[in-house]
Amino acid sequence: MGLLSYLQTDPLTFFLLVAILVISLSAHEWGHAIAALWMGDPTAQERGRISFNPLRHLDPFGTLLLLLVGFGWAKPVPINPNNFRRYRWGLFVVSIAGIVINLLMALLLTLLLRVLVGTYPAEVAATFGRNGHNLPGTIALAALLAASINLSLAVFNLLPIPPLDGSKILQSVLPSRLQPYLWRLEANPTYTLVAMVLFLTVLRQPVAGLIGWVRTGFFGALIPGF
Repeated sequence: MGLLSYLQTDPLTFFLLVAILVISLSAHEWGHAIAALWMGDPTAQERGRISFNPLRHLDPFGTLLLLLVGFGWAKPVPINPNNFRRYRWGLFVVSIAGIVINLLMALLLTLLLRVLVGTYPAEVAATFGRNGHNLPGTIALAALLAASINLSLAVFNLLPIPPLDGSKILQSVLPSRLQPYLWRLEANPTYTLVAMVLFLTVLRQPVAGLIGWVRTGFFGALIPGF
């Protein structure tokens, strides 16, 4: 179910969810930017991307897609790997930083959900069962949805396919002679369009299956029996 459907059925959950996701996308890109600075590259800092201001990070189409199908993106943080003090280590740290941010967001939201389930079990059960709306249940539902999406973003970005973060993680361990092939793919707008279409069609079910498996394990470990 698309997230926009909550706008009609449960507006408070929708707006809470949008607020959390805006923070999540912005924090993801902030993580890339601050990691690049730590590794010796000031490019993102010079472009004003070390900021929690969502307007500096959000991509309109990527945000809309997130609301429609559950995954999307923000504007990529500009980096210059040649500035890294240690090229391979810098590329790895910067690339994985946003993924770590998403995992931390998912962890915090799931811990919040665990507290709400333990403290307000009847209210949460009523909201999740669509038997009425209440504030604890609404917050719990928004936390669950936002944690799920943050997990999805983390898993999706780990895929070693340009232009996702996973491709740069792969570059950090590939032999130098193979790296230019990935660079050329990332710089090719036709490839990016084809990759997006594949993710929305042919690869959608396999990727969704992988994400579902990760979600089941993650929530099962943190909220047993939920």
